Amino acid sequence: MSWLGRAGARLVPAGRRDWAEAVWAEAREVPAGWPRLAWRAGGAWLIAREAQMVHRTGTLLLFTAAAGAAAWSAWPASAVSHAATARADIIATVLLLAALPLLARWFLGPPGNRAARWLRAGGYAAILAIMPAKAAILLFNGTVPRGGPGLHAFHVLGGHGVPGSVSVDPSVAGDIAILVLTACGLAVILALTARRTRVAPATLAIGAGTGLALGAAMYAVDPLGVNRYVTAPWLRGTWTDQIPAGPAQYLVALAWILLFGAPLAAGAIAAWRCHVPDDPGEASAARAWQGFAAGLVSGGVGALFVTVLGTGTTALLVRSAWLRGWLYHGQHLTATVVYGRELFATGNLVGYFALLVAFPFIGLMMGLTGAGIATTIRPLPDGGRPGGPGGPPAPEPVPDPPDDGRLPDPGADQAGLPDPGADQVGLPGRYDDGQGGQGTPRLAGAGLERVP
Repeated sequence: MSWLGRAGARLVPAGRRDWAEAVWAEAREVPAGWPRLAWRAGGAWLIAREAQMVHRTGTLLLFTAAAGAAAWSAWPASAVSHAATARADIIATVLLLAALPLLARWFLGPPGNRAARWLRAGGYAAILAIMPAKAAILLFNGTVPRGGPGLHAFHVLGGHGVPGSVSVDPSVAGDIAILVLTACGLAVILALTARRTRVAPATLAIGAGTGLALGAAMYAVDPLGVNRYVTAPWLRGTWTDQIPAGPAQYLVALAWILLFGAPLAAGAIAAWRCHVPDDPGEASAARAWQGFAAGLVSGGVGALFVTVLGTGTTALLVRSAWLRGWLYHGQHLTATVVYGRELFATGNLVGYFALLVAFPFIGLMMGLTGAGIATTIRPLPDGGRPGGPGGPPAPEPVPDPPDDGRLPDPGADQAGLPDPGADQVGLPGRYDDGQGGQGTPRLAGAGLERVP
């Protein structure tokens, strides 16, 4: 038991390690049996609380359960030709989610604030939610119906194939590209939320909020794949016009405005709120970094949000009759038309992954632009108030008196020359020396008789 106590004490921060070792050593003074066991159990609980083992263990168990559920739901049940590729993709994604945080903690430190932890949790949840949705969509899109109206629609829209078989070959290059994209996105999330990157909590919150607005607008326009057509069933006119007349026009305009305006506003607000140092160069770099991070978070969160909702809706469309009835409520569609729309939606899944590349790039560019706008409106420190955002210069110091001890002439102008219009005789502190001149009295006894 002694080695176990020493090992547990090492988990405690260095400042409290002596306390933990003392608690464990005092167990020898307690009578043997149940009292000593109870003492050691209490000491182990205190050590666990002090080392935050309970929180870390709970987080690890939650991640394990969520990753296991996502992998189990995405695991191909049938021995289709691309099952091995899909299973390898699932295993690699789970390994990335488990290994990259350890590397990020090693090089950049843990998350430094609550906003960073929430952003990481949201990114993990999004990736885990995409896994089963993507697997269900790929399985539906690559399987030839066994018969009925679906087989006829497949022959018209998707080409020929043997009923009940897989019509497409496994796209290893596409799966590798998606895996690389997942690794890059996860690395960006971990880096922006690490303690050593010094991204302010307000910056993360502002970027996430504007990104959610962008993602919601995009989902309202394209909930069933991304292409040149508006795919929202509730807008009516879906797949008949590129932009149907009516509310769709306003939603499309709003989505375009938010695509550029959301990260621009996030970068400007984050740079405006940034606490800048006194040095103008460091202040400019600090505002640019906060604007860059806010824009990148805004674009990334928007892309993740619409991808999670879009892939989830598309996956439920091909599996849930209730959702199909709700989406196309009041529309009298034949089974062939419904299957054609499902095939059309699943074929546009790659559009969401294109957004995962385009939106963050647009976001970081617009975030830097917003930071520049904020710097223009709120100037950098230029010798004004210490630590402040510019302002009027500080008052100049009072000059030292001249070498002859004369007091400053109240009648002199700013250049130090006497004002011709000033009444030199009546000025206080001056007197006539009897020769038409005015001497300078001594500091003690100004205005008294001149000392010979």
